[in-house]
Amino acid sequence: MSGTLYLVPTPIGNLGDISPRMAQTMAEADFIAAEDTRVTMKLLNHLELKKPMVSYYRHNSENSGQSILQRLLAGESCALVTDAGTPAISDPGEDLVALCAQNGVPVVSIPGPCALVTALAASGQPTGRFTFEGFLAMNKKNRRRHLDSLRGEERTMIFYEAPHKLPATLKDLAATFGPERPISLCRELSKLHEEIRRTTLGEAADYYDQNPPRGEFVLVVRGAEPAQEEEATLEDGLARVRALREEGASLRDAVKQAAKELGLSRNELYDMAVSDK
Repeated sequence: MSGTLYLVPTPIGNLGDISPRMAQTMAEADFIAAEDTRVTMKLLNHLELKKPMVSYYRHNSENSGQSILQRLLAGESCALVTDAGTPAISDPGEDLVALCAQNGVPVVSIPGPCALVTALAASGQPTGRFTFEGFLAMNKKNRRRHLDSLRGEERTMIFYEAPHKLPATLKDLAATFGPERPISLCRELSKLHEEIRRTTLGEAADYYDQNPPRGEFVLVVRGAEPAQEEEATLEDGLARVRALREEGASLRDAVKQAAKELGLSRNELYDMAVSDK
């Protein structure tokens, strides 16, 4: 019988955010797969735990993933952790989860810290519908294609960004969505210098062009305003009635259908259609 892969979130800045269940899961796992074993060792020392660890990160995920899978299939349990946040979210852990799913290995996700949810909740932007876009590509062509695909996006958009790339990213966002589009820039969440700056893309680009950014950022960008559909006129209704009549509908049925489709007054449309005969 195979073991279980546990996805264990780790604090995104404040060690006080680790839950008893997160700590217990790491304590009971046979081994820990870590993005950076040095970072995870600090967390284990804080929890006074000693556990065997293996390295699992983007550049070794294929080989390490197969090795972890074999241990899971042999009955061992593994706690997968990242340096900060929830494994498999904008993280190579998604490949290991997919591998386990393909091979019938149980996967249990432990609730916990996640930067994108933390930022969205405090952003002041609409939270009912949102899309997580992760890090934008460094390649200019791929970056432009990604942003162009979001021009009409009405949901709130969430991006991750490193400080050294932030000024260029803000300029690209302002060029794509317009300088007046609202944005909340969430920096160093849960840490000592946590900051949420609510402004516009244009103002944010100007500010960080003059003030070098520090810390990791979550960018929460408001979606586009819904496109306003023009209201149909009686002339539009009459054109639709004519088309339906040509298809064989009676005058009364054509008026009834056209008025319903276009949201027009049936009586007004009927009077106009009668005059058009």
